[in-house]
Amino acid sequence: MAKVQEIISDPRNVDMHLAVIEPGTYLDFGDPVPFRDAGVVIEQGLLNDQGEISGRAQAAVRPLSPADFARIVERGLGRDEDVLPRMDSARTAEGFEEEQRPFQHISARERVRQLTNRAVRDRNFRKNVLRAYGERCAITGLRLINGGGRAEVEAAHIRPVEHDGPNIVSNGIALSGTAHWMFDRGLVGIADDLAILVSRQTNDPDAVKSMINVSGKLLAPERLVDRPRAEFLTWHRENSFKL
Repeated sequence: MAKVQEIISDPRNVDMHLAVIEPGTYLDFGDPVPFRDAGVVIEQGLLNDQGEISGRAQAAVRPLSPADFARIVERGLGRDEDVLPRMDSARTAEGFEEEQRPFQHISARERVRQLTNRAVRDRNFRKNVLRAYGERCAITGLRLINGGGRAEVEAAHIRPVEHDGPNIVSNGIALSGTAHWMFDRGLVGIADDLAILVSRQTNDPDAVKSMINVSGKLLAPERLVDRPRAEFLTWHRENSFKL
């Protein structure tokens, strides 16, 4: 989902218009939302008085009721426990600890507020990046799963959010903790052809090179749309990577 900043005329077609997305508002849901869930249509506004799919389902652009919006976002945000690493199993609270609160359905307005929350956006970013990379470190090639069945790999931004980097898969890489640390500090970088670069300022370049998978290149997702975009890789080389 995203927030539309304005509608403008399409310069390539006088009969068409374009929706300009407000920067920083685009968000891929961590869990794809199906048209039906357990046989029930998620977008209830598509049903007519007889409970059948109406012609509104064919419209490319259509309004959503607050209830439908909240229902779709609720499923799209997913659950924390599916992706968060290094988590122990649930246990009974002791002393002054609070019991975990039960899941509650909340309003559309509250969902909008959550969608601007950094923790929510980071969680969904992590889910999508790990899914695209098969929970495997793109530099080392290792796929480590902890005792709780969760991946020990992390989702790294190529261009950080603090520097206007978007929370989209093509601005992310799945990396192990050590590889993530080196990437953020510019000790390793990535060329446009996805070759992994090692900084000459690394105190032990041979050790770093030994961590890189045998191909010498980033193990990128199969889908081209999920692979790192050249503009983000260029930003990292020019602003973070140490030559």
